[in-house]
Amino acid sequence: PISNIQLSDPNYVTIFDTTLRDGEQAPGASMTIKQKMDIASQLAKLGVDVIEVGFPAASQAEFDLVKLVAQKIGNNIDEEGYVPMICGLARSTKEDIDKAWESLKYANKPMIHMFIATSDIHMKYKLNMNREEVVERARSMVAYARSLGFEHVRFSLEDATRSDKEFVYHIIGEVIKAGATCICVADTVGCNLPNEFAQLIVDIKTNTLGIQNVILAVHCHNDLGLATANTLAGICAGVRQVDVTINGIGERAGNASLEEIVMAIKCRGEEVLGDVYTGINTKHIFTTSNMVEEYSGLKLQPHKAIVGANAFTHESGIHQDGILKNKGTYEFISPEDVGFIRASEHDGIRLGKLSGRHALKIKMLELGYNFEEKQLEDLFWRFKSMAGRKKNITADDLRALVLNETIQPQLLDNLEIHVTY
Repeated sequence: PISNIQLSDPNYVTIFDTTLRDGEQAPGASMTIKQKMDIASQLAKLGVDVIEVGFPAASQAEFDLVKLVAQKIGNNIDEEGYVPMICGLARSTKEDIDKAWESLKYANKPMIHMFIATSDIHMKYKLNMNREEVVERARSMVAYARSLGFEHVRFSLEDATRSDKEFVYHIIGEVIKAGATCICVADTVGCNLPNEFAQLIVDIKTNTLGIQNVILAVHCHNDLGLATANTLAGICAGVRQVDVTINGIGERAGNASLEEIVMAIKCRGEEVLGDVYTGINTKHIFTTSNMVEEYSGLKLQPHKAIVGANAFTHESGIHQDGILKNKGTYEFISPEDVGFIRASEHDGIRLGKLSGRHALKIKMLELGYNFEEKQLEDLFWRFKSMAGRKKNITADDLRALVLNETIQPQLLDNLEIHVTY
């Protein structure tokens, strides 16, 4: 990632990471300042374009953290000229914007992320404002943020997917005129399906004055399990900045997952998504995921895509046989691409009741045992019996099987000799 590459290259997708802001809003996910600094440093290693650190007006601790990240990580320019933008969240009020500027102004590239709700339900029950008041507030506060010195003013429409489309076009046009440089369309309650979300983006691009002069972003929640799908649909429709979190953590069911979006773009970006790409160093994904899991205390489900414990593990005999012959048969993504290093060549093979002879033979060879076919066949059926009773088969279990197989016949032979004598 380099400065303003997203403006000069229409195929570049900017990664806006909000693990430290929206991610930490997940119930029970609060982290210490030291932990957040570690994560921010790791996100910079990963190569994210924007780090949304927090909400400076929320508390003194949040203000201090944003300022610290802006000073330390927001000025750490590498040899290629990369330095992440440092971003803070602000409501559309002077007090919030002032706090944001005071904490973010130390960064090499500060960004303010302002928002206001645009759906009728939010405007009526939460803001107690009418449409004209909301537009005026948004317009004047964007202009105020620019007057303080923010060159990068990102404006989000909260609950955009439940907002009147004509109103959406109107308010976006007004904040662009006021100086917004990025417009973010939020599926705040995660209610959209991919086809309708893509259509919303297309409609905004078609009907909004000045939209071609700004970066278009999306912020998708996962209430229907569609945050990643909706984000990718947005990219197909022309979005070039995406809001993500490590492991998909965030409010309620979470946000779009960085690792899923980035690997989808890496694997299918050229072929399916219009030749798009990111600046993420994917080999840091696994380390970053582990750090966020440990620090947040939010344990990953084993079948979590890309980073779950089972993501590169195979137990079915048919799958194991394919993997042993050619890893590409059942591994579309290489674990090494995301920084997952296996202890041995066959570390992804897990023995269980569905495993086959090929996998058992390979595991036995790793333990130093080389059986002929008949011996292996006898061992295999006893292994299947054990696997039916035991969920996790260990190396010690396999050694015990071998011990039983090789010693028991010897004991029987001795018995026969004794009887004859």
